[in-house]
Amino acid sequence: MFEQLFIAIDVMFMCYMCMVYIRIYKKVNMPKREGTKRKHETEPESIHEQREFEDLWKQIFSVGTEWEHIDSLYTHNWNFTNLEKAFEQGGLLHDKKVYLFGSTEFQQDDEKEKLTCIPIIVAVVSPIPPSDKIGIKSVQRETEEIVNMKHMKMDWVPYIPLSKRASSIERVKQFQIFILQCVQRRAGLKQMTIDRIKKFDYCLPYIYNPFEEDETDNSTIVDIVYPPVVCTFDYEFDELEKFTNGLIDEEALCEDRMDEFKEFVREKVRELKRANRDANKKRKKAKEEMDQHKVTAFENMKVYKFYPVDSPDFAIRQKAKYVNRYYGKAHMVL
Repeated sequence: MFEQLFIAIDVMFMCYMCMVYIRIYKKVNMPKREGTKRKHETEPESIHEQREFEDLWKQIFSVGTEWEHIDSLYTHNWNFTNLEKAFEQGGLLHDKKVYLFGSTEFQQDDEKEKLTCIPIIVAVVSPIPPSDKIGIKSVQRETEEIVNMKHMKMDWVPYIPLSKRASSIERVKQFQIFILQCVQRRAGLKQMTIDRIKKFDYCLPYIYNPFEEDETDNSTIVDIVYPPVVCTFDYEFDELEKFTNGLIDEEALCEDRMDEFKEFVREKVRELKRANRDANKKRKKAKEEMDQHKVTAFENMKVYKFYPVDSPDFAIRQKAKYVNRYYGKAHMVL
């Protein structure tokens, strides 16, 4: 009996020593956690709170921007908080129906070492879409095309602020912000002709407001391209005979081509006068056929142009009111 008792005591002692050994081994061999703080001493992580319209400018398509430049727009962290604040309480665009489209301009950086492509956002305040058309025109293209937006895979779509993106479709219908987007995918460009691709580069948001005269309407200046002569002729102020003799004296025009040149200029003047008459008829007809709701919309329409806010990386050197050949100048630049 005593023998069994001693054996039991030996086993218990050996188990105890094993437990002590394991504890000592862990204490010696486990790596120390240096620099750790107690739970109550840890600093809380800073959480970035998204602003209501933080991604607005990135959702807007930059119309007429060459495909190779579109990616470069997002390499810089442009700051459009001026546009965001315009939609807040008391802001310029708060509680108004607004249509937004993008474009780009090139400006030099502070060191004047390179040109930077900067995004521009244009806001049109209007109870109706300003237009469902796109103009395709550039210096390189002789003709001007006015086509439906959908022909270029563009359309006005509602913008949903970040905090409301879980809302139902019925609530989405109440939103007042519409942005121009393009669903053309880069991968699809490989299957297009060069001319079709270039059309995207030459696109301009189009509008026809019969209550505002275009800069070219009723113009008296004719562009003359009669190789080697390239000039302008103002039929209201320039006398054709004197104008032609001046070119001959400057040796820009051969004397034996004088009569041919004068007839060429006369024809260009006739074409411009016809274009001015047609434009005036078109404007008059559009006013007569327009319902009162559209008349009010066009008369009260406002156009605002937003540049990025200056940052330590890039400061905007110039701000211009000019939007494009169809919209003319913005009412305000911000």
